[in-house]
Amino acid sequence: MQYETITREDADGIATITFRRPEVMNALNTQMRAELTHAVSHAAQEARVVVLTGEGRAFCSGQDLGDRANIANLNIERTLRDEYIPMLMAIVECPVPVIAAVNGTAAGAGANLALVCDVVIATESASFIQAFTRIGLIPDAGGTWALPRQVGLAKAMGAALFADKISAQQASDWGMIWEAVPDETFEAHWRARAAHLANGPTEAHKRVKAAMKASFGNTLEEQLLLEGQLQGQCGKTRDFKEGVLAFLDKREAKFEGR
Repeated sequence: MQYETITREDADGIATITFRRPEVMNALNTQMRAELTHAVSHAAQEARVVVLTGEGRAFCSGQDLGDRANIANLNIERTLRDEYIPMLMAIVECPVPVIAAVNGTAAGAGANLALVCDVVIATESASFIQAFTRIGLIPDAGGTWALPRQVGLAKAMGAALFADKISAQQASDWGMIWEAVPDETFEAHWRARAAHLANGPTEAHKRVKAAMKASFGNTLEEQLLLEGQLQGQCGKTRDFKEGVLAFLDKREAKFEGR
């Protein structure tokens, strides 16, 4: 696929996907959703970590609502079903870690696109806004699923009902995101984080994701059995052997991702 609204750059096991509609704060239209779905799906087969970030002053401002004349013709349910679900599930089901490097405003569906990623690193000047009730809607794009799990029902309900701007630092304090970092070191920081994962034990990372996500639907006993199964698989990898040898030799492990 020829990308027009995003770019994908691959280097050293990292697939960096950048939203490139800065003139509309990287708002999501049909083409961008299709391109992002394609890019993440293919990056998952080739990279050891995927990064999503935005060009300009916003990460993603959510759904591109277009002009006034098109409001009556919007079929929101169809759009969510046919375009958002494939895009979001490509991210959620990506076997390798997905980092959202939130470089600015993340609003509406743009905020929730970030929150379904595995790790969210935001610049301190960034913000997250569940802007839906401002236009008479409810949080979508996975917001009603992700928010209560990350911050609890009380905070999630307040964020959804009041649609207040939540600073990156506040989001970090609430447990909504992994970390907020100074603007001047933001890019270097997320690139270092991505490199750390890309140089890590990729097969273990895949199973960390699988175990964490399964835990919400499992009893403790079911989760313990799953841990045993996945740990057994990790124990057969080359990276496990390398990790143990490096530990015994008191040196840094050199993981191959297999």
